[in-house]
Amino acid sequence: MKRAIPVVVLSIAGLVPVWRYTPSAPVTTPSASSSSGSSSGTDVKGPTVNTSKGPVQVQVTFDGHEITAVRMLQQPNHPQTTAAVPKLVAETLKTQSADIDTVSGATITSDAYKKSLQAAIDSNHANSKRSASSSGSASSDDSGQTVSGSTVNTSKGPVQVQVTFDGDRITAVRMLQQPNHPQTTAAVPKLVAETLKAQSAHIDTVSGATITSDAYKKSLQAAIDAEG
Repeated sequence: MKRAIPVVVLSIAGLVPVWRYTPSAPVTTPSASSSSGSSSGTDVKGPTVNTSKGPVQVQVTFDGHEITAVRMLQQPNHPQTTAAVPKLVAETLKTQSADIDTVSGATITSDAYKKSLQAAIDSNHANSKRSASSSGSASSDDSGQTVSGSTVNTSKGPVQVQVTFDGDRITAVRMLQQPNHPQTTAAVPKLVAETLKAQSAHIDTVSGATITSDAYKKSLQAAIDAEG
């Protein structure tokens, strides 16, 4: 019975290192071939370009017009493609365009990559222009105090303006009524530009559109007087 005690003690002592062992946390390594740069911004997908090696498609992240990241959505499962993609992405971020060199040994993938990339860039530019045009058309017309001038009837048709003020400053002029005539259509932008420049109704008459010009100035002056 006395001999059994040391054996039990040794058995317990042998288990202590096992109880104290803590497994290390697993380590994961992200793939570096599919994307590069920041993931924030506007994501635009390029079209899928089918090749003899397989489909190629990119997704580009923009910060304004700056390319901040490129991600491969589709690419051929081929060693040369896998090796080429990081080079193509690095060149894209460097040149900020699709005007990059073809990677030797991966011509087909490179050409398809550039096509999908260029389409994404074109799409982003088009979206930016649409946004700028939309915001520009609404610009100052929707801000400040808006005052409608009186309707001035002419032999060409009624003329009425709406003026937007920021304090005493004229920030926009909009035609509520105007004659449907080519000379009037051509004259109005000139009249508005002169108004914004002069900040008053004391502007020159547009040659060839005297009737519309005079009526415009009368309606404009009435709006200015109403704003007071």
